[in-house]
Amino acid sequence: MRETDFVSGFARGLKVIEAFGEAQPRLSIADAAKITGLDRATVRRSLLTLSQLGYADYDGKFFTLTPKTLRLGHAYLSATPLPTIVQPYLDQLAEKAGQSASASVLDGTEIVYVARASQRRVMSINLTPGSRLPAYCASMGRVLLAALPEAEAREILGRSELKANTPLTRTDPEELLTELRRVRDEGYAIIDQELELGLCSIAVPVANDRGQVLAALNIGASAAHVPAREMAERFLPLLRETQAALRLVFR
Repeated sequence: MRETDFVSGFARGLKVIEAFGEAQPRLSIADAAKITGLDRATVRRSLLTLSQLGYADYDGKFFTLTPKTLRLGHAYLSATPLPTIVQPYLDQLAEKAGQSASASVLDGTEIVYVARASQRRVMSINLTPGSRLPAYCASMGRVLLAALPEAEAREILGRSELKANTPLTRTDPEELLTELRRVRDEGYAIIDQELELGLCSIAVPVANDRGQVLAALNIGASAAHVPAREMAERFLPLLRETQAALRLVFR
């Protein structure tokens, strides 16, 4: 891409939108400037533009995003056939497992949920299509990172905020790379309460008939009901069955 093709103002506006999140749903100009690293004048113009276009509300001090911003994510979900194709398979998987099942794709250092079949809530946050989680400590994230060349996975881990969400979270890059090699060899990933205490999950990749990984599938369960050591025995055959069925679809 030529330098003249890059619209810096548009890029800064997107960065301001991304500053909002579950932990910071209301932002002042100073808040947004601190999060984005942009100067206050740039952030002010971006936020006022979003407000003028209906993507944000402004009460004189704080800005909040409006439901109109959902159109941005809906455009992706509508444009790709993946959620529509995967959803009925997830519904069947969740029913057979008696647990929630999800599908996600990798976006930078995070996974983005594209479809979900919820049997029961096992996390403190409510996961829906469009929800994001850090890839390094999520079972689907590890499956998707393991599908990349190791140098690329290492680079993504280097850009990730490797924080300990629980006492069990792995945060050492070399340890994570070792785990990714195991996931690559065995074809599945198990997370034992690394993302949130009380949550275990198991994931497998979804590939087309050429072996290209398109997404990941997982099943999440309460650690009190299904400890990590039992996840593979209980759920891996069901995930493999769904994985094989989807492989035939993505030809």
